[in-house]
Amino acid sequence: MRAKRRNRLLLIVGLVALCGVAIGLTLYALRSNINLFFSPVQIVSGEAPVERQIRAGGMVKKGSMKRSQEGLQVSFVITDYVDDVTVHYSGILPDLFREGQGVVVVGKLNDKHELNADQVLAKHDENYMPPEVAEALKRSGYEPEDYKKMATSGEAP
Repeated sequence: MRAKRRNRLLLIVGLVALCGVAIGLTLYALRSNINLFFSPVQIVSGEAPVERQIRAGGMVKKGSMKRSQEGLQVSFVITDYVDDVTVHYSGILPDLFREGQGVVVVGKLNDKHELNADQVLAKHDENYMPPEVAEALKRSGYEPEDYKKMATSGEAP
């Protein structure tokens, strides 16, 4: 093999190895920033990872909200009307947050299948439901339109 060919081959092998290392480091850095969405059914069945940040969504169950007498701690239950997940949050809830409405929470799931939320996202008008929540409700066998009717009337399926 001539020196010129050998140098070219080493250059190509070096560039491929460098690209592989760069892609590997990028994927390693991005894996901690991925927040996967899970419905209450998936969380209760054990599909959601424990002690890793996730997004969960559903409807806030009526009568489930409990506020702490001291501080800003609040707990409530999100449901897809099949299974329920308890959410613990410390902070100020969004102005549009209320029972019977759709919500998405971001936080870590503990080993008791309770979510310790870092962020609570509420809907912005009476016709809006987060797409992830609507999709999770459809997979549970319900249509989001049914929940909008139930939320205004105060009944559950």
